[in-house]
Amino acid sequence: MVFPNDTPAARPGGHPTRRNLLTAAGAAGAGALLAVGAAGRAEAVGIAPAGLAADRRSGGEITRVVGRTGERLRAVGLGTFMTFDKRPGAQRGHLREVLKRYWEAGGRVVDTSPLYGGAELSVGDFATDLGITDDLFLTNKSWSTGEYLSDESHMVRQLETSKTRLWRDRMDVLQVHNLVNAEAAVPVLRRWKGEGRIRYVGVSHHATQYYPAVEVLMRNFDVDFVQIRYSIFTRHAEERILPLAADRGIGVMVNMSMEKGRLHKLVEGHRVPGWARSFGADTWAKFFLKYVLSHPAVTVVLQSTSNPDHLDENMTVLRGPLPDAETRARMVRHMVGEIPGFADLESMAWYPGKTFDGYVKL
Repeated sequence: MVFPNDTPAARPGGHPTRRNLLTAAGAAGAGALLAVGAAGRAEAVGIAPAGLAADRRSGGEITRVVGRTGERLRAVGLGTFMTFDKRPGAQRGHLREVLKRYWEAGGRVVDTSPLYGGAELSVGDFATDLGITDDLFLTNKSWSTGEYLSDESHMVRQLETSKTRLWRDRMDVLQVHNLVNAEAAVPVLRRWKGEGRIRYVGVSHHATQYYPAVEVLMRNFDVDFVQIRYSIFTRHAEERILPLAADRGIGVMVNMSMEKGRLHKLVEGHRVPGWARSFGADTWAKFFLKYVLSHPAVTVVLQSTSNPDHLDENMTVLRGPLPDAETRARMVRHMVGEIPGFADLESMAWYPGKTFDGYVKL
């Protein structure tokens, strides 16, 4: 079985370059998944299972158990893609404040990658300065390509470099980034877990056309975590990935919950519906985040921001009610019926109206 490398075709709206991936995942399952993609822009009813708030501690924040492990995490994580990528000499004080406020609000999960430019260095510097390095639940990525398919030396060097940048002796989760060489890399990570070099093994991808491959790994490679794209717009994971994760005790980290700023762009000038206050959503950020968090198979939703005030707003969703299945369906119907352009979100560029000054260029 061959897994694809990351290419422009693997990004949202692209097409897999190795179609045997879908064959490996099972034609029936892939067909069902792609059918959901077509239906994802129509009305959705009954899409959430029962017991939406089962992991909430009485009177406290929303927490979720990490799959089979019994470890409990607060359900909002901090992403670092683009936002924490800064060049030497660039102003970074606002990002230190983001991490500081995240910690003070009870957040512990920080997700980064050596592929995120200067993000690892930023996280490492700020966490060390704040004295919280060893107390973060740090999730990172591994990317081993080409001639390194059966040679783990590249993975070893990458891990050691990440540890140096982050001032950490080990990672809590190490994920195979975008499934690159996953069939070779996951067994290496499993061995590293047994040796105590990492705590958990994960795989990640942001493109829904690769969910069949994610499903193969979940069923056959004994992974502890998956990181996937999931939002009120991109609901494909509700059909197969999230139920399978719940059944297998696999932790789920969610990326692109706000679709790289595109959901906020679409709702500019629109008020949050009054009925959303019944579950504490008085802003669009809370509306979108609570949709994702209300699925009980989601362990942590990763949210990136460079604005400390936005971080404060994001963290408020850890308290208060979550929408039930009927309300989730109503949320989708509202977006479909009341927000012009919602069905065409995928055609929009990432981060509309925003620019970044780091190493990574989209």
